[in-house]
Amino acid sequence: MAYDEDLAERVRALLVGEHDRAERPMFGGLAFLLGGRMALAVSGSGGLMVRTGAAAAQELLERAGVEPVVMRGRPARAWVRVRPEALEDGAALQEWVSRGAACVRELAAEGAAGAPGSDRRSGPPAAGRRRAGAVRPG
Repeated sequence: MAYDEDLAERVRALLVGEHDRAERPMFGGLAFLLGGRMALAVSGSGGLMVRTGAAAAQELLERAGVEPVVMRGRPARAWVRVRPEALEDGAALQEWVSRGAACVRELAAEGAAGAPGSDRRSGPPAAGRRRAGAVRPG
């Protein structure tokens, strides 16, 4: 299923003032990155994937129209999927877009300060370690 281009345009309009914004096709949808970190994605499965952080995600899953994001058969702890019917209202969409943007700003601030809990996956793997699925040269 292709992603909802109208929803992507609505998200794009809400992020117009964000600096260092990029869009990339990912996961069968369209991802919106801020400062190189994925904040949101218009999902090819419908609705919007929103980066919230693990603690917030648990609380948000109690809301109507919100469900876990499942990747490779496992729930993504720091993400939620908001179903299309929960995004029809402009104020609701604004809330979710703001939430995703705020989450990546917080990650960027933590990473810049070198604080524990920073987004460690945003840089290269540590020396001597490989990323999952990486192939060693033979």
